[in-house]
Amino acid sequence: MDRGLVALATAHGVSTWYEDWRHRRVEVAEETVVGVLGLLGVDATSPAAIADALAAVRAVDRTALPPTVVLTEGRTRVLPGPAVVSLEDGGRRTVDGELPGDLPLGWHRLACDGRDVTLVVVPRRLPVPPRTWGWMLQLYALTSERSWGMGDLGDLADFTGWAGTTGAGLVLLNPLHAVGPAHPVATSPYSPASRRFVNPLYLRVSDTAAYAAADPATRAVVDALRPDRGDLIDYDEVWTAKRHALELLHPYAPAVDLDADPALTSFATWCALAERHGNDWRAWPAELHHPDAPAVAEQRRHLADRVAFHAWLQHLCDEQLDAVTAAARSTGMPVGVVHDLAVGIDPGGADGWQLADVLAQGVRVGAPPDDFNQLGQDWGLAAWRPDRLAETGYAAYRDMLRRTLRHAGGLRVDHVAGLWRLWWVPPGAGAAEGTYVRYDAEAMLGILALEAHRAGAVVVGEDLGTVQPAVTRGLRGRNMLGSTVLWFARDDDGAFTPPARWPRNALATISTHDLPTAPGFLTGEHVRVRDELKLLGTDVAVERARAAADRERLLAMLRAESLLPEPPDADAQAGGEPDDGDVVTAMHAALAASPSRLFGVSLYDVLGEVRQPNMPGTVDEYPNWRLPLPASVAQIRADPGVTRIVDLLTTARPRRATAAPGGTTADAATAGERATPDRA
Repeated sequence: MDRGLVALATAHGVSTWYEDWRHRRVEVAEETVVGVLGLLGVDATSPAAIADALAAVRAVDRTALPPTVVLTEGRTRVLPGPAVVSLEDGGRRTVDGELPGDLPLGWHRLACDGRDVTLVVVPRRLPVPPRTWGWMLQLYALTSERSWGMGDLGDLADFTGWAGTTGAGLVLLNPLHAVGPAHPVATSPYSPASRRFVNPLYLRVSDTAAYAAADPATRAVVDALRPDRGDLIDYDEVWTAKRHALELLHPYAPAVDLDADPALTSFATWCALAERHGNDWRAWPAELHHPDAPAVAEQRRHLADRVAFHAWLQHLCDEQLDAVTAAARSTGMPVGVVHDLAVGIDPGGADGWQLADVLAQGVRVGAPPDDFNQLGQDWGLAAWRPDRLAETGYAAYRDMLRRTLRHAGGLRVDHVAGLWRLWWVPPGAGAAEGTYVRYDAEAMLGILALEAHRAGAVVVGEDLGTVQPAVTRGLRGRNMLGSTVLWFARDDDGAFTPPARWPRNALATISTHDLPTAPGFLTGEHVRVRDELKLLGTDVAVERARAAADRERLLAMLRAESLLPEPPDADAQAGGEPDDGDVVTAMHAALAASPSRLFGVSLYDVLGEVRQPNMPGTVDEYPNWRLPLPASVAQIRADPGVTRIVDLLTTARPRRATAAPGGTTADAATAGERATPDRA
């Protein structure tokens, strides 16, 4: 590759090579580098353009202040000259050539050397997370006698209250991000229209004040709209019913002040326009492509009732999420509800429309080829532009975190390595024809720490797969947790790692939504269904043999750790094979035996569900995100298998809550560790 192009790419954080999952150097194609630079507004299409762009880079004053200064509490920073800090609380500090180490945490302004920039003071680390366990829940899959064809926030409040009384310290959810209001309704929670707002599909209609205020005849009509639970969740049927019901109830609701929250009003405007023109704003009439356009203002006035309706739905989501938080607090959960933050957004959705100025237009986020995905992955998601984030003081990133953390005791960050670098696929390229773009990890992680600190929330980073050591170190240094999954906890020979050797600074789980459930793994369901869907890269007999060998490796580890009894005599059970239910219990005992601070238990595993929630590599071929749990909330409470697992976990990790700073609760075993980071 041309040396000038390499220098230009390096200056803008675009990788010209990377290390693959086998630790081999892979050179990135020149056309990919040129294409990604173009997405960053840098012309590299000719030698002359490259020379001009390099000259612009070299002309930048390296001593000047960056557009956003991120300062870790307790540290100092040399400035180009005297400065004035305008503090978030309205105070002012005059400094002489150096930012002091005693500035308060928060969002400030810094005036220095003729510039006025954002100054963010972030915490060195978060408090040490408590040692506790909890449930992992796909909320749509949870149903009850009161829910409408899928799980809702009322079910979540009921489940959370029950879970807290049994000793669980957290409930980890799938993303509840908003999707488009038009049909067909998006099913994947990881391709949202907006990460700042909530999916009203999760509302419980009968828990609204408007339902209580409605006359009996209206309530009867609303009640009659309730769809029955089917074998698969029908999002379109549920949304049609709930939207109609909520429209009937809207006249009984108080008016929403659309001037109080401009971002919400803009989102509600997008929803109203999407109902008319479809969920992808890029296919709308050109005059509606920008939220500040005169035509949009005109449509906002014309569609005022629909804008008010969608803003009201978000207020209802806030109220019902507040009830969920109250349920967690009432039982003394040391963490509470942990929300999931998707790695990106649908570029045609609300955030793609509202936040276009800080997004790379046309990029698709994904992952390079690896052992499981030989052709790479294209998730079709939009990406932040790192330069625009800095130029705008990271305001969009901050606001997204704040809205998500408003109802959270914790936050799981999907593909947390994306705070350091993301795989960008330029327009017209295949998933494998992308490259990494670097982000300012100190800023991204620091701002996450600041907003989590203010919310009193635990942070869990999904750092599975091939990640740089800097990711693990960065999380650990700030007392954020990584992720450990039993299926991946192996040595170089494929043997399962004993739980005592799992990392302490982690959320430990048996599986994930993209992997086989515990019963599915033990029965070989993951091989059967992948063979049926033509997803196997090798002969099915080879995959069955591999799965059988993995099962034996798992049993060997569980027996070696005295978590599973030795096989009985040959005449006691054919082949000496243990009961799958006993193996699932032993797998949960492995979680409890690990030093990991948090561990999560999936209802799919405990209830014996062999089907996994999502099958990567499929769209309509598999019922992704549409599988209900085989038991209702009431049945889960009474299920003997659930009781057995709860007894096991509460015995292994009892809750001993003590008062913590700020009135929250913390595990007594860790309450004294808050002054030091977790280095194990």
